[in-house]
Amino acid sequence: MSLKTLSLSLALGVAVQAAAGPARADQLADIKARGELRCGTFADVPPFAAPDPKTREMVGFDVDLCRDIARRWGVKAAITPLSVESRVPEVKLGRVDITIANLAYTLGRAEQIQFSDPYYLAKEMLAVKASDPSTSKADYKGKRLSSTKGSTSELAIRMNGSEPLTFQDTGSAFMAVQQNKSLGMVANTMTITKLVNESQTRGVKLKMIAEPMVYQPIGIGMKKDEPALLAKVNETLRAMETAGEIDAAWTRWLGPDTEYKLTRTEKVTPLAELKFEPIP
Repeated sequence: MSLKTLSLSLALGVAVQAAAGPARADQLADIKARGELRCGTFADVPPFAAPDPKTREMVGFDVDLCRDIARRWGVKAAITPLSVESRVPEVKLGRVDITIANLAYTLGRAEQIQFSDPYYLAKEMLAVKASDPSTSKADYKGKRLSSTKGSTSELAIRMNGSEPLTFQDTGSAFMAVQQNKSLGMVANTMTITKLVNESQTRGVKLKMIAEPMVYQPIGIGMKKDEPALLAKVNETLRAMETAGEIDAAWTRWLGPDTEYKLTRTEKVTPLAELKFEPIP
């Protein structure tokens, strides 16, 4: 082959490769090669994820799930604390591989990231002052309710036709009710149950409105267009369900012997099989 022919062949090869575009990375393969699963959790939202008061190590229900998944994959779990509003952006930017942070499925989030099969069905609940005679969420239409910023709690407030007053953390949203800045506070069942219980012995007493604001499937968030990672996450969740590992973590952090006294009734289920009204 002449030098001219060789040069032409190489040029054509480069052109074909360029046209085909760069090889797409496989995030699951990257995780295994790195030997580490970067898992985003809440920064300080017990019982899901929060620093242990003594050791400062991150602990909670979501942290247990992260570590159980990493153990099954034969890699280390690197827990990355995130704010409520950064849970989706951090996945999109690739700073975490997955997010396990009580992440509820919404239509808006589903346009940005991929969700795993849900592993439980959560409820957004409303807490108001115990002296408030109202008993229905409809009574708070047009009223100011507090929540954490960027959460499904904020979306639930808007869906109810109420006015959201948002904060960076649940503690501030709770104080807004105590200080008469809002008529009530919306959060997940666990958080509201804890705050209502705590209010019986300090501050202004609260009660929980029995009617849920919304129902929401909770899943694991990851980048879109990563079929191998999605399949592996769902496969692992089903294996953990069968082995009783999800129930064990739930019982430890949220079960009948905890301050939340909740029983987990849902199992890992494909999203398409659930009946619910998606949050926008």
